[in-house]
Amino acid sequence: AGAAQGFRIPPIDGDGRHPNVQAEPAFQKGWFEVQDEGSQIVAALAGAEAGMQVLDYCAGAGGKTLALSAEMGNTGQIFAHDAEKARLAPIFDRIRRSENRNIQIVSKPAELAPLSNHMDIVLVDAPCTGSGTWRRRPDAKWRLTQRQLDQRRGEQSEILDAARAFVKPGGLLVYITCSVFDAENGDQVAAFRARHGDFTPVDHRKLWDSRFPSHPAAARLGSDGGISLSPALSGTDGFYVCALRGAGSGR
Repeated sequence: AGAAQGFRIPPIDGDGRHPNVQAEPAFQKGWFEVQDEGSQIVAALAGAEAGMQVLDYCAGAGGKTLALSAEMGNTGQIFAHDAEKARLAPIFDRIRRSENRNIQIVSKPAELAPLSNHMDIVLVDAPCTGSGTWRRRPDAKWRLTQRQLDQRRGEQSEILDAARAFVKPGGLLVYITCSVFDAENGDQVAAFRARHGDFTPVDHRKLWDSRFPSHPAAARLGSDGGISLSPALSGTDGFYVCALRGAGSGR
């Protein structure tokens, strides 16, 4: 669905080896990044625009941070944070290589405090079971336990509750997982809304149709307002994204 805004590297049959694109001069100069198409699609569906103030609350290695920066035309401000500081390590080289000027790393809790109630968008790419990647790691399916799923669900709830504090009145809280389980997706959003009735789902259909007009059926729109991607629907890893707008005036 998103290939029109990038290019797809086809699989190689037989014993052929994939090209080492990270050794290419164009990659070293920051002209492109390598990501699953689904990851780029859900970042686009966050609705980031030029000049916005955005908090990537679970930034990790920074893939979606860079995608958001591109959506914003390298303007505004993106604050990249992760509770596990070590996960942020790759982002520094990626920012240097791409020459992004609108990304700030926020690694300490004290640095987050001034952002409270000020963000146009807070992106929560939540820790999850990773079940959306099972097409590439089918063995992981047999290692997942109910206890691990319950642990992830608890973490997701805590993260969403914490992240909402940074959304300005009328701003967006965008929840993303690479999971295909309703327990981590629509059910999690429903539970959050039961706790915080001042957040309502945003209809993604107009944004999807404007960004991906040639692929109107390449995703599933749930009754909760979220969008699900899958290998069967979109040819990507499994992803879920749901944007919730906070009460009050604003964008």
